[in-house]
Amino acid sequence: MPSFHVCNLRVLVAIVCGLLTAITLGLGIWRIVIRIQRGMPLQESSAPIAFCRNGGTWQNGRCICTEEWKGLRCTIANFCENSTFMSFTFARIPVGRYGPSLQTCGSNTPNAGNPIAIRLCNVTQYGEIELQNATIGNCNANLHTLETQIEDIKNKSNNISTEAQILTADASKLTAENISSATIVVGQIFNETRNATPEAKKVAVTTVSQILDASENVFQGAAEIDSNSFATLIKQMENYSVSLDDEAVVEPNIVIQSANLKDNEGSSVLFSIRKGSSNSLVSSETSITKTAERLNPDGQTELQILLNSGKDTESCGFVVYQNSKLFQSKTFTPTSDSSQKIISGKINTMAQDPKVSVQMAFNPSYNQRELQLNSYSCVYWNFSTNDWDTFGCHKNGSIEGFLGCHCNHTTSFAVLMTFKKNYQYPQSLDVLSTIGCALSIAGLALTIIFQIVTRKVRKTSVTWVLVSLCLSMLIFNLLFVFGIENSNKNLKTTDSNGAINSANNEIPVRDTIETPNPSCTVVTALLHYFLLVTFTWNGLSAAQLYFLLIRTMKPLPSHFIIFISLIGWGAPAIVVGVTVGIIYAQSETKSYWELDYRQEEMCWLAIPNGNNFIKSPFLWSFIIPVTIILITNIVILIIITVKVLWKNNQNLTSTKKISSVKKILSTLSVAVIFGVTWILAYFMLIDNNDVRTIFSYIFCLFNTTQGLQIFILYTVKTKVFQSEASKMMNSLSTSFGRVKSVPSMPLRLRVRMYNMLRSIPSLNERFRLLEPSTMTEETSLS
Repeated sequence: MPSFHVCNLRVLVAIVCGLLTAITLGLGIWRIVIRIQRGMPLQESSAPIAFCRNGGTWQNGRCICTEEWKGLRCTIANFCENSTFMSFTFARIPVGRYGPSLQTCGSNTPNAGNPIAIRLCNVTQYGEIELQNATIGNCNANLHTLETQIEDIKNKSNNISTEAQILTADASKLTAENISSATIVVGQIFNETRNATPEAKKVAVTTVSQILDASENVFQGAAEIDSNSFATLIKQMENYSVSLDDEAVVEPNIVIQSANLKDNEGSSVLFSIRKGSSNSLVSSETSITKTAERLNPDGQTELQILLNSGKDTESCGFVVYQNSKLFQSKTFTPTSDSSQKIISGKINTMAQDPKVSVQMAFNPSYNQRELQLNSYSCVYWNFSTNDWDTFGCHKNGSIEGFLGCHCNHTTSFAVLMTFKKNYQYPQSLDVLSTIGCALSIAGLALTIIFQIVTRKVRKTSVTWVLVSLCLSMLIFNLLFVFGIENSNKNLKTTDSNGAINSANNEIPVRDTIETPNPSCTVVTALLHYFLLVTFTWNGLSAAQLYFLLIRTMKPLPSHFIIFISLIGWGAPAIVVGVTVGIIYAQSETKSYWELDYRQEEMCWLAIPNGNNFIKSPFLWSFIIPVTIILITNIVILIIITVKVLWKNNQNLTSTKKISSVKKILSTLSVAVIFGVTWILAYFMLIDNNDVRTIFSYIFCLFNTTQGLQIFILYTVKTKVFQSEASKMMNSLSTSFGRVKSVPSMPLRLRVRMYNMLRSIPSLNERFRLLEPSTMTEETSLS
């Protein structure tokens, strides 16, 4: 009867644990099947993205193509194929651009490394794409030497302008010194007092367009060298814009157009730029209306300016810049790739007419799926301070869907926009994750209590390692369940431009607005720390078992527990502290430094895209340490499995079936405590949505229930737990008067167990070390 009752208790425990595991497995399989049947991959793809071809992106209801393609789906070629001219070869060149030759100047020349020749890919008046003849440069000249020839521009303007164009053809090779020299040379070519030829000035416009392809960092460095050269260039191009006499010069990054108003009866001029198939200004359409009375933009208008010039105005000119790199502001810092077009309006008159005013309508190009317009300000470039200013400008939001501005003077204008990123905050934890984490939390808590309460009865040396592992894993699970979600997801945001404040016209500090959340940053650091602690204790568990099972003849190092405790709890703290410190130091004075450390979508480490991943702290402070630990644990697991668990022992008296089950359970126990199931995370990198979804749920299943697995393998299946549970059941049965107390184990059965254990001393000792909760021989026979 007593043995029957103990058997029933074990069966009951096994049934309960089996049911919990089956429920969790069933939920995981059910979610996988539903996800595959509905065709919902882990990262939902959008049909419009696949609609655009050849690198085009779907933005605001249309495809934005690269410069080399055009058309509704970016399928029409807009480039010249690889070509040769004389002894020079050229790669593919987009329409409207000059392509550099693959041959460069020799290392012993002043122009070393720069292309020797350039070639234009253009479109004829009949719409055919054709290549122009190549222009060959001089390898003995560079941008610095061209500066010394400024005084002789009148006689050498064509040669100087052409050389500057060739020297700036490859923007990726331009340095801050190159930009500074180029702006000085080109600015003097536009200077009327230098008397450069009209052809030289048109070539100079191409040079300006080419240098605007250089990186923002290079322009910042050039501004530190000489910021006055930028201001001079901007002023001279404004003066040049009023002298073109109804002519337009259109380049990929700059458009200059003039309007002759001598015979104009009206007093207003309307200049418009329509959206093109790409972000290049070459693909856009420009137009001037001399008799307009008001702004009249439509859905395809990107920018429109109405200049009320007055009656005595002879001409006016407009300059449109693709970006703001020439306008290096000390107060406003662009940090996103959103379009910040600058437009200049200038009239040719002897005195400033007080009736002159400018109205503008901007429909800026930005990805509305990723960015949400937060606010904007109407500004002009103040040459006295070399910075943006709002004097005389205010917002005018009368045209729906456009950003309106009004200024009472003419110069270079811009709309400085601030955006909020449309973060795709994940949904709350699903049923599978919630149940798995809840079971793990309960199992880890019970395991910790059991290990502490029964430490004297079990007389084992691995309690502290297991308790430390379970404690770190328990805290991580609690933080994961209650802190992984960013509370910013509950903040309300505006969905339309109509909610933007039209009264405030203050200049923003930068173009992206981030909502700080220090608590999320703290949770990220704690999650980072306790997950590293968990993996560190996994590795220390493997190291301890290696010493106990493989190097059995050698004692553990002195002060082993103190040593591993310092490593287990201290090393991860050093890693997290150094990571946060480096990121904070690199961010300098940026208030949004925390987003270089954590994500905004959830309170976890940031995962940069593209080439930045190599420099990511996520890689160096998490992936690499975890990978090293997992590889070490797998090697130790293989050694223990081969040399200890599955090694044949002639003294084994149990049946083959029972022996195999015991070996399998022991192997599983070691694998769980080593954290080997985390290798499933690497399978989630497979570039297949269905496969990635399956492994994601398998990974979630095994790792959210890791605490439950530890509880079952290291607590429920131990004799101490089963004995204590049996006593508790007997006590409860006695208190309710249903059954009598169960007597202790019969003497005959205890003698048999004693003889069996004595027959296999070696294997028994090894399995006892793998099962830290197993009773010692003295305890079981007392």
